Amino acid sequence: MADPRFSILSEDFAADPYPHLAGLREQSPVHYEPAVDSYFLSRHQDVKRVLTDHEAFTTETLQVRAEPVMRGPVLAQMTGAEHTAKRKIVVRGFTGEALRDQVRAVEANAAEVVAPYLPRGRIDLVNDFGKPFAVRVTLDVLGLDKEDWRQVMAWLGGVGEFITSIVLTPERRRHCLDCAERLEGYLAPVIARRRRHPGDDLISTLCAAEFDGIAMSDRDVTALVFNVLVAAIEPADKTLGLLFKHLIDHPGQLAQVRQDPALLSAAIAETLRYTPPVQLIPRQAEKETEFAGTVVPAGATVFCMIGAANRDPDVFSAPDTFDIHRPDLGTARSFAAAAQHLAFGAGLHSCVGAAFARAEIETVAALLLPLLEQVRYSPGFVYRETGLYTRGPASLSLDFTPVHEGVAGHG
Repeated sequence: MADPRFSILSEDFAADPYPHLAGLREQSPVHYEPAVDSYFLSRHQDVKRVLTDHEAFTTETLQVRAEPVMRGPVLAQMTGAEHTAKRKIVVRGFTGEALRDQVRAVEANAAEVVAPYLPRGRIDLVNDFGKPFAVRVTLDVLGLDKEDWRQVMAWLGGVGEFITSIVLTPERRRHCLDCAERLEGYLAPVIARRRRHPGDDLISTLCAAEFDGIAMSDRDVTALVFNVLVAAIEPADKTLGLLFKHLIDHPGQLAQVRQDPALLSAAIAETLRYTPPVQLIPRQAEKETEFAGTVVPAGATVFCMIGAANRDPDVFSAPDTFDIHRPDLGTARSFAAAAQHLAFGAGLHSCVGAAFARAEIETVAALLLPLLEQVRYSPGFVYRETGLYTRGPASLSLDFTPVHEGVAGHG
């Protein structure tokens, strides 16, 4: 039996969840947390079942967990014709010619953000680079002013805190709602201008799009812009930081990726499996359901533990080993709905921006790897990860051989 004193909400679990995951899968695959009246599933088969059976397990919980700060229903809450139509609109904004333009924006922003650090030979890949880069690129794609990135990031911090907090104090809740309100106020005049004078940015695309022959309302557009901002920014800096950490920890694999850039996709796919930036995905059970001999009552909140599912030995061999050559992952499908890992979710509500995420991280890593020669942890640096719902490095201070010339050529 599982230790009844164990809690997913404990400081011990927050410090490092990974040593606890095998015990959960084996002894308590349906773990109940009374403090939040929720069930946590850790086996790959159970997590995939919940994520792909969208009638038995709905996104109803997002009405409480997301909608108040997203200023309207998000894609994950929609079903049927509305979901199909609006998802297609957003997907079109991240594929084909649009994606090629975005890759150019990724390259230009990455070169600009990294440039000041190259002569110094030291960079915090999360705080100096990852966070500002992720916000700036997303603002570019949306057609918003990159100079506002610090303010937008501060507001998004509140929005993200609301969505990803398991427990929220009334004071923090007020702060998060205030951030959402301010971000909505910032977007309102932009949306009005794009309706009058559309450009080739994503907000203009959303403003011009129709659903059932009817143009989307300002509320619809605002909620989708919030959706894109949170989805594009939240995982990007985490995935990049985790990718570099794992490659530095496995110098043989780092050398192989440097030698053969075609291996970069596999390294990113394995990073997503090994340490997914989104660790928990909530659903609501519409009817009483049994998992591994435990009954989950109708109406209960169920949290899918992505980090645990991605290390299930029934699906992945040596799951606690980082291996870019693993045969049971399948790089080609790792960025599609058919992915074996569950870092992008699964089924109807799998991540709408998976293709953009792949292009973004691949482009940035391909640009940074040649610049960060002899990359290593800075002296005295102590690695620490944070987050229960989404998880990534608090910082990643790296030293490398300083670059004194030729940087502009990477723009």
